[in-house]
This record gives sequence, C-alpha cells and structure tokens, in this order.
Amino acid sequence: MSSRRGVGLSAFQNRSALSTSYASHGASLRSTHVSSLQNQLSVFQSLLHNFALQHGDTIKSDPSFRAEFARMCNAIGVDPLAGSNVKGKSGGKVGGKGSWWAQMLGGDVNDFYFELAVRVVELCRATRGENGGLIGVEECRESVGKGKGIGGGMDITDDDVLRAVKSLDPLGSGFSVVTVGSRQMIRSIPKELNTDQSTVLEAIQVLGYVTCSMLEDNLGWEQARAETVIQDLLADSLVWVDEQCPEKEYWSPIAMGSDDL
Repeated sequence: MSSRRGVGLSAFQNRSALSTSYASHGASLRSTHVSSLQNQLSVFQSLLHNFALQHGDTIKSDPSFRAEFARMCNAIGVDPLAGSNVKGKSGGKVGGKGSWWAQMLGGDVNDFYFELAVRVVELCRATRGENGGLIGVEECRESVGKGKGIGGGMDITDDDVLRAVKSLDPLGSGFSVVTVGSRQMIRSIPKELNTDQSTVLEAIQVLGYVTCSMLEDNLGWEQARAETVIQDLLADSLVWVDEQCPEKEYWSPIAMGSDDL
C-alpha cells in the first residue's frame, strides 16, 4: 500500500495566511512608494515654480535660455502649454484656471507663447493669398523677428514658433505643422496635401521650379496626372505660373525665401 498522505487542512490555511501576508506587504510598499513620490513631486513643484518666477523675464527675452528651459521641461515630461486656455478680458482663464503647469509657472511662459501665436496667426492670414496658407517656419520666424506684425519684432527661434502653433490646438483653429520635403511648414488652412502635391512641392524645393514635362520625364507620370496636380496647386495658390517661357514653369512662393513676405 502507498504511504503517501493527502494534504491536510492546515496546509491550505498556511498558504492562505502566506498570500494574505504578501498582499499586505505589497500594499505597504506601494503606500510608501506613493508617499515618497508625492514628497519628491512637492519639492520639485516648489523648485520649478521658484525658478520660473525668478527667471520669467529671461525666459521671455532670451531665446537660448528659453530653449534650454523648454528642453529641461521636455526631459522630465513636462509641457507648460498642456491644457492651457486663452486668457479672458478680466485676466482670468476662460472656463477655469488653466492647466496645472500654467498655474504653477505663474503664466509668464504661456503668455509669451500666446502673444507669439497671435502674431503667427496674423502673418499667416496676411500672406495666405500669396502662399495658399502654407508658410515655412523659418520664414515665419524671420518675419515676426523683423516686426512685420502687431507690436513690433520679437527675438525668437524656430522652436518658439512651433510651440506657439501648438498652443493653438485647443482652439481647433486648423493651424498645424507639416513637413514638405526637408522643410517644416505651417499650414493655416484645414486641408491635407496629398502625396502627389507633396512630391511636386518637394521637387520645386530642389529644382527651383517644375514643368509638366519634367514631372512626366522624372516621375513617370501621365500628362493628365501631372496637369491635374499642377492645377490643384494653382487653385490653392501654392504655386505660381511663369507663362513667358516656351513651356509654362511653376514656382512655389514657399521656395522663394522670406524676402517677399
């Protein structure tokens, strides 16, 4: 006969007690960990708040310092613009007090980007008839920097322009940043560029201009396809036509630089 004995009730009780002990210990560790993180976050909030208040003017006036501050925020996963709202006439936030970071940073950083965003919108609207609502980030920066907007010039960087455009997202304004070829562009009209249109604009960046025959020879397009894409770009003012050449040449105001903005 076998000498093996079944598992007794005490074994089940011991296992249950052990599981309860593990669960209790795990809950205790989680509670301690959460408490430690809360203390660290409290200290961090205080330090970041003091830093922003102490250097608020420098953040707004010095592009290099502002870029370093933005990189520091990015490194720790902080977006000062997240969830921010546009200020109302009374100086308070419309629909609430704004984002947690906006309150903590005192509003200086947000105010700077909101002011810049207003100038970007003004510039995009003023040049929409020339460029079809697509303007290069660097052209925008140079134009705002020269004071071609309300309130005079601002000492800014491309990164500042990108953040200003991002601050418009909660408004559903239709402003966005797209990449055409190797360049970042601000699109101020809610319309997507299709693949063919992006290809033609990228070719113009490289070659300076295109013709229908160039598109047919280099891309292997049918004549109808090349002409359709060009006509669509013409209709949106994204390219201009030079009819003085033996074959019509199509130029992009985007690729002509910022001197004419």
